[in-house]
Amino acid sequence: MKRILDTKVKKQGSEHSTLISLNDILIGEGYFTVIAGPCALESEELAVETAKAVEHAGAKVFRCSLFKPRTSPYSYQGFGLDGVKLLKLLHAESNLLLETEILSTDHLEVLAGEADILRVGSRNMDNYELLKAVGRTNKPIILKRNMSATLEEFLLAAEYILSVGNEKVILCERGIRTFENYTRNTLDILAVPALKELSHLPVIVDPSHSTGKSSLVPAASKAALAAGADGLIIEVHPNPRDSYSDGEQSLDIPTFEKLMKELSDIATLLGKKSFQQVLH
Repeated sequence: MKRILDTKVKKQGSEHSTLISLNDILIGEGYFTVIAGPCALESEELAVETAKAVEHAGAKVFRCSLFKPRTSPYSYQGFGLDGVKLLKLLHAESNLLLETEILSTDHLEVLAGEADILRVGSRNMDNYELLKAVGRTNKPIILKRNMSATLEEFLLAAEYILSVGNEKVILCERGIRTFENYTRNTLDILAVPALKELSHLPVIVDPSHSTGKSSLVPAASKAALAAGADGLIIEVHPNPRDSYSDGEQSLDIPTFEKLMKELSDIATLLGKKSFQQVLH
């Protein structure tokens, strides 16, 4: 880790920890924040129904992707900028913060005007111009680890955002590519404590993309919390079998509600604060 010795991303002591404050929500050490919602927004009805359901279950941030980068150009790509009106609607219909993925600097002004948190996906972790551009917005940024990136490469990508003055970066472990093919990716659970040793930034986990199987999402979520993660980003859909994308890794509403109760019990044992504020 020689290249992160003198970086802004480097932890400067055991007490050095960044807390990101948004309205009455804190993201970082000592807190546990759940982001939940469909893989990509599909309709106004789906957006509102899912937002209200995950908020009732205890989530604080709604995953509301308007863009969905896909391996195949013929797969569902999301609403695009035409869906910005859905973000306005969701702000009116819920108390949730909204986070959405950004793919291009061309979309920055519009998305930053409506979203509370911007997400840079794994495919864009090395898009350095995009990283610097989102950093200049001074909004919280979720940065996902590329499936082939080392921790050092991941942290240096985050450094691009911090280098322009924005320290409100949330690191997201979303699984890496290994020889195993039963799961979609391999959840690098040790990345959580390792990143928290190396950096002062909050660390969350994506159990949906790292497993690719809804049956494994609850176990991966609990493991992430136990390993010290500051939150999760979980794909939730009222009818996963009918989802336009990634239905096989999305939880239905009853399963999500059950998981949230189980996570609350674990969070209480671990002394996590924000979870109890919502559920109790």
